Parts: sequence; C-alpha cells; structure tokens
Amino acid sequence: MSDTVLATPLTALTGVRHPIVQTGMGWVAGPRLVSATANAGALGILASATMSPERLRDAVREVGSRTDAPFGVNLRADAGDAAERVRIIIEEGVRVASFALAPSRELIARLKDAGVVVIPSVGARRHAEKVAAWGADAVLVQGGEGGGHTGSVATTVLLPQVVDAVDIPVVAAGGFHDGRGLVAALSYGAAGVAMGTRFLLTSDSTVPDAVKARYLAAAVTDVTVTTAVDGLPHRMLRTELVDALERSGRAAALLRAVRHAAAFRREAGTGWVRMVRDGLAMKHGRDLSWSQVLLAANTPMLLRASMVDGRTDLGVMASGQVAGLIEDLPSCAELVGRVMAEAAAVLGALPRTAPS
Repeated sequence: MSDTVLATPLTALTGVRHPIVQTGMGWVAGPRLVSATANAGALGILASATMSPERLRDAVREVGSRTDAPFGVNLRADAGDAAERVRIIIEEGVRVASFALAPSRELIARLKDAGVVVIPSVGARRHAEKVAAWGADAVLVQGGEGGGHTGSVATTVLLPQVVDAVDIPVVAAGGFHDGRGLVAALSYGAAGVAMGTRFLLTSDSTVPDAVKARYLAAAVTDVTVTTAVDGLPHRMLRTELVDALERSGRAAALLRAVRHAAAFRREAGTGWVRMVRDGLAMKHGRDLSWSQVLLAANTPMLLRASMVDGRTDLGVMASGQVAGLIEDLPSCAELVGRVMAEAAAVLGALPRTAPS
C-alpha cells in the first residue's frame, strides 16, 4: 500500500485513508470486494439493490467481520422498502449511505440523526443543489463517461459546474482509473474520485474470469450507450443481448421483461405488488413503456447473468468508457497503492512557480 496521503474533505468526512470510492455495483460490490477496498484504505460501497433486506444485513455483518475500516451501503431511493434498508444500515452501524437516486428529505434526516454520512449520486447540477439543500453531507457526481445509467454531459464539464454550485464535498465519477485522474479531479475542486469499472477489474472482484476477459479485450469504442434495456441511457459493453434488444419489437420486449421480472422477484424476495409500485415510481415523470418499466425493475437479473453466471452472451455488462484503457487485474490494495503513488508522482512533477 502506498504511503502517500492526500487528506481531503472526503477522507475527513468518512474516516477513510485515501480519497477513493469503490462504487456500489449490483452483483459486483459484495462483501469480498468491499472489505478488500476498505482494507486498502479506500471507501468500499456495498450494493444492496440486488439483495433482500435479510441478505443485506448478513452482507453488512460479513464486511464487518473482514475489516475494521469504514464502508458504505448503496440504496435505491425509489425502492418500496428503502425505509427498511435504512433501518438496517442504522442498526448495523454502517458509516456511509449512498443513493443511486436522490433520497427524500426525510430519509436524509433519519440517517443524519443516526450519525450516518449521506452521499447521494447525481448527474446534474440541479440535483446536487437539491440534495445539498436537504442536508446531504456530500454528493457523488457522475459524468457521461461512467458506466450504468448515465447522462450526456462529460465529467470535465459537469464536475466544475457542481463544485461551483454546492458547498459540500463533491466526489467525481465517470472516466477515472488512475492517479492522473485523481489529481485532475482534485484540481477541479473535487474531494476525491469514485471508480466502478476499475474496481470490477481487480483480483478481489468475484466477477467470473470470462467476463473480466471480455472487459479487458474491449476497446473504448466497444462501450456503448443504449436505451433498449430500460428506456434510459445505459452505458455498457456491446453484447449479443444489446443487439437483440435493439432489434426486438414491443411484444418480444414485453415477453422478455415479464420473464426476467419473475426471476428477479424470486431472487430478491420482492412481491409483484411491490414491483408494480416500484415500477410506477420509476415511470413517474418519464416516457417509459411498461416493458421498459419491467426491464428497469429487474435489470439486476440481466446484470446477474453476466456478473454471477458468466453469460457474456445473455447478460448486461455495465461499463465505463475506461474499460478500453484497463489492461490488468490488480488486487484492491495494489490498485489503491498504485493510484496514490501515481498521484504523488504527478503532483511532484508539476512545475513550481518561482516567487516574484
């Protein structure tokens, strides 16, 4: 592990050693990856959307058994059982709660009253301003280069816009994988960086080797953005499934959506009533067909096909554009140490202005 220390508002807020966050990727960010990240001195985030509440509690306890370092849990703010998951986080003493969508003012207040650090993820300045006004402790802002659901504004444009708009720490995501990126983010005023694809491609990640090989073989141009999965812009590796979804008619898409919805209901212990309620919440304010809503509600099963079962032909492989730049599978300790050493080298090589 690198001896380089960069103290920032993020490290002060969360108690981690390095200003690096491993994002909460469904079926990827499990106890092994999160604890390895935490032991490396970065902030590991456990993905809970693909877990039942009971499994979430077990996973939190498993991480706690593997590390004494702070870690977090990622939640879907629009989930019907979000309040129950918040209760588990509080009861189990989790340090950080992150959100894929803006949480309500009430959820933020409940977490903060319990001493939990709240870090929502946003993709626009107005969303950052909203959650900051509601009391969020920090905000993670993802530019269009990032994997999964993403926007169209590049990190280099969105990041300084958000930094200038809010007075809470900002974590930069989308396009980061090394020490140069960390220094660049800090120069924009960020308090640290968040990385998903880079942590997915580590030896501590439980993603099957065949899937990792597909990522490592990808060029930057092999990472595409499609709305065919759930009606929202989704950055992922182009696969046979993506091609099929983009060619499918409405009837075929609906049949596929219902089949996957049934599978997700069994896996996550989610009843049909709750799935419909969650779907209505997702549909609110968006022009989505019901097939898209069903796919959105159970996209985790499409991710599971790749990230757990190793089916690169049938699954969704969310990916940041940086997949085209990554060529190896270090451990989390090696990765974090490398990023911090690179950051120190970059900072040391910057020209110094002579006093006038």
